[in-house]
Amino acid sequence: MIVIDADSPVPPFEQLRAQLARQIQDRTLAAGSRLPTIRRLAADLGLAVNTVGRAYRELEEAGLIETRGRAGSFVSAAGEQARERALQAAADYAAVVASVGIDSSEALRIVEAALRSFDAAAPASQ
Repeated sequence: MIVIDADSPVPPFEQLRAQLARQIQDRTLAAGSRLPTIRRLAADLGLAVNTVGRAYRELEEAGLIETRGRAGSFVSAAGEQARERALQAAADYAAVVASVGIDSSEALRIVEAALRSFDAAAPASQ
């Protein structure tokens, strides 16, 4: 279920994009699942068609969904591949951290700081 908070400082397209990305990543939306049409989802959520279209475009650019012309938009198998890449990167990072003697709490702080700096930079790239 997608919920858009009209009072949130986060733009509606970003709320939608983030919620769909989370559902894809936690496999609530499985690879191959067909997404609602842009017009249908816009109507269901009370959003402008362009707002939903932007969220879909960003998900497609991230490799999480793919559009197959008139057939519609689907959760991409590439999203699963991205998850596998992230898991491998995490394993590689854990190996490096262990080899240089950094404890797990410090390693997590390093990752959290990196993610915060990435998140802070992300709106500028939109």
